[in-house]
Amino acid sequence: MTDSFLTISSPSEGIYTEKRSKFLAFAFPVSTVDEIKELVEAHQKKYYDARHVCYAYMLGHERKDFRANDNGEPSGTAGKPILGQINSNELTDILIIVVRYFGGVKLGTSGLIQAYKAAAAEAIAAATIIEKTVDEHITVAFEYPLMNQVMRVVKEEESAILAQQFDNDCQMTLAIRASLMPRLRERLSKIEGATVKDSND
Repeated sequence: MTDSFLTISSPSEGIYTEKRSKFLAFAFPVSTVDEIKELVEAHQKKYYDARHVCYAYMLGHERKDFRANDNGEPSGTAGKPILGQINSNELTDILIIVVRYFGGVKLGTSGLIQAYKAAAAEAIAAATIIEKTVDEHITVAFEYPLMNQVMRVVKEEESAILAQQFDNDCQMTLAIRASLMPRLRERLSKIEGATVKDSND
């Protein structure tokens, strides 16, 4: 289980022309299927005069949630090559939409596959690829006098504080890269009077 993944930092665009057919490619960082639906619908509306609006997406750090859509192109000639580019760059949390304007000359199956692949590659090439970590969350509860001990561990382990409340009883929700979690959990558990539990975030 790897605790990091590659995605793109912001939307990017690419363009590819083949025998007067124009392929406009758009790549977006996404995290939900709802987001993807909205973006696809927006592009279908915006490019209503285009022959095809095809897309592929990959979601989640395990890269198991994906889909390819040919939108009327011969089966496997559009969505699959777009998805192929996402896969060969090992990206996830990404949507690539390719809008095709037909130029009057048929490209044939292999021509289409090549064109959609090239258009998707252009959009990826224009994007900034970033590495993100898969974080896990825990909540630690403790009494106020233990604050310094808890904070020392939090700082030394470089975990992020997501939420905190200080009263007689204090509580802190922390996030840290998955591979570093066992050590953070162990160190906090060793503080007498502190209780560590999984967060449901």
